[in-house]
Amino acid sequence: MHFAFPPRKSSNPPPYAMRSSRSYAGSRFFTRASRLQQLLVVVLGAFTTIWLVARLFGGSSAPSIPAGTPRAVVVTTIDPSLSPSYKEAIKSNRKHYAEKHGYVAFFPNTTDYPLDNAPGSWSTVPALRHAMSLYPHTPLVFYLTSTALIMNPSLDLETHIMNPARLESLMIVDKPVVPPDSVIRTFSHLKGDRIDFVLTQDSEGLAGGSMIIRNGEWAKFFLDAWFDPMYRSYNFQKAEAHALEHIVQWHGTMLAKLALIPQRILNSYTTGNIEGVYQEGDFVANFHGCIRDPSRNCEEEIQPLLTRWREIRDRER
Repeated sequence: MHFAFPPRKSSNPPPYAMRSSRSYAGSRFFTRASRLQQLLVVVLGAFTTIWLVARLFGGSSAPSIPAGTPRAVVVTTIDPSLSPSYKEAIKSNRKHYAEKHGYVAFFPNTTDYPLDNAPGSWSTVPALRHAMSLYPHTPLVFYLTSTALIMNPSLDLETHIMNPARLESLMIVDKPVVPPDSVIRTFSHLKGDRIDFVLTQDSEGLAGGSMIIRNGEWAKFFLDAWFDPMYRSYNFQKAEAHALEHIVQWHGTMLAKLALIPQRILNSYTTGNIEGVYQEGDFVANFHGCIRDPSRNCEEEIQPLLTRWREIRDRER
């Protein structure tokens, strides 16, 4: 009887076996490389996210500023329908102040921006964004309504308000954002060097006729959010003013950069609450409401203080 014997194993394996082993090793190599790539992408994404959050919501940094850059830009939007003499008076007031302190003045028209049928007062927001694009290295942007005059031109923005220690001494903390009884209150633990947006309150709410924004990534983010078409379509009673109140009350990333300061420091009214009424020596006199009230005439109301400002200006020369 014959038995079949299994074939002997050759000491020289066929070529396909060698290729199979190499293919397996190569597969393991590429698998490891793919996992390493995925890990690198995750790590890079995490660092990018941390960097963006730090840039947007961290403390205000002090980037290098090219020589000759103005330290602030003063922005006033101008309604083309105003009389030439009134427009010239407003522009002269801002230019004198800007030249005195190494700032620059910017006067866009209220009709320069597409507002999608929203009230013309909304032009304030894109005007500020426009100023930042024109002067990207300028640290401060100061918006002042066309119904106001700078009455104490000796006060510069940095020393009078924006110096961190000075700002901390002025900040109104743990108070309703919108008086008298808003449930959202200003933060009580903020430091002056973390503030990027400064304005005041009046008896009705936030007073946006005079405000200062620190130029930077957060400011761009904030203005883009404020100008969102959704807010313009809400038909707020006071347009962009009520939209601003909504944003800072219900978005902590906005409130965390906001400082409210006493009204007479930045935005004195010529009429109204006695605590905020203009007195000689105040920085700004604002004829608040003179445009909306048909019984008032802005050009007539401004004349006495315009004459006083010209006396102050001429005395400095």
